[in-house]
Amino acid sequence: MLKNFFLTCSGVDKNLINECSNGEQNKYVGIGATVFFTAIMATIAGSYALYTVFDTIYTAILFGLIWGLLIFNLDRFIVSTIKKTDSKWKEFAQATPRIILAIIIATVISKPLELKLFEKEINQVLLTEKNQMTLDNKSQIAQQFTPEVNKINSEIDLLKQEISNKETETNALYQTYISEAEGTTGTKKLGKGPVYKEKRAKHDASLLALNQLKKENLEKINKKENTIASLLENQKLAEIKSQPIISNFDGLMARINALGKLPFFTSFFIFLLFLAIETSPIIAKLLAPKGEYDFKLEEKLSAVKTWATQQMQQREQMLNADITIDNKVYKDITADEELYNYKQKMARELMKLQADSFYKKQQKML
Repeated sequence: MLKNFFLTCSGVDKNLINECSNGEQNKYVGIGATVFFTAIMATIAGSYALYTVFDTIYTAILFGLIWGLLIFNLDRFIVSTIKKTDSKWKEFAQATPRIILAIIIATVISKPLELKLFEKEINQVLLTEKNQMTLDNKSQIAQQFTPEVNKINSEIDLLKQEISNKETETNALYQTYISEAEGTTGTKKLGKGPVYKEKRAKHDASLLALNQLKKENLEKINKKENTIASLLENQKLAEIKSQPIISNFDGLMARINALGKLPFFTSFFIFLLFLAIETSPIIAKLLAPKGEYDFKLEEKLSAVKTWATQQMQQREQMLNADITIDNKVYKDITADEELYNYKQKMARELMKLQADSFYKKQQKML
């Protein structure tokens, strides 16, 4: 049963192969087994590749099976359409398009399995890229908020500087009226005279203005600090919202790009392995000598070709004979006087009917 299944996979004619020797059958059993196991590997590779896209195991398995069946059908077609001839160059020329197709299939099959084999290394590359993307993302988001925060901080510094300048001015007035009372500066008279009272009044007015300025500016500073806190909170929220996008940066294309950053030869040798597996049925058929099955198939095709050629020639001869007979028949009819008179009579009647019809139409128009 298994032998019969692998013969089906090889694409041979069952009726012909059953007439061949056991050794000839085993050759095509091996080719069929290679086609089958290549399709199995394609199913596994396709399922994993689609799992990285959909993250759903059932969907991945379904599409993986479809992909495996497609590869199986292509390989079976490739192997079954290569016919053995007496010239190796003709066989190679016949197989060249199929080898190119096999290379494409091997590339498609090997890539998902490479992703699985080097999963840990790929994850490390992706982690490094995600960390760098996180830093770049924070920097880009900060560029949106930092100018506004710096502007508000500058305004706060100006408000604080305004308070500081007023405090300096008030302190200077305080020292002025104290020195006047002590008699060390100004009129240099000890005691609280009119000049002292005047300077004290200036200080008290400045102190009142300072307190009012502090109250107003502190309110403004609190509002601006609240604005800064709100901007920083929005900045943090923007970073949090964008982080899941960065965290999910591990799809199929990202993994393929990460695989490309790993050492080339390791991945290349795996590709060569799959290329050898995919092209092995074709190469085996090219290298194998012309066997019993090939002779039987060639004989059957030759018989069909000969039969088809005979049928075409017979139909062509029948057509030529019919043409010759028809020409002779119509030539004889042309000389028939009775037929000539009859057709002349019918033509005369037809022309009368046409003339009557034309006359009636013209009469209606008038």
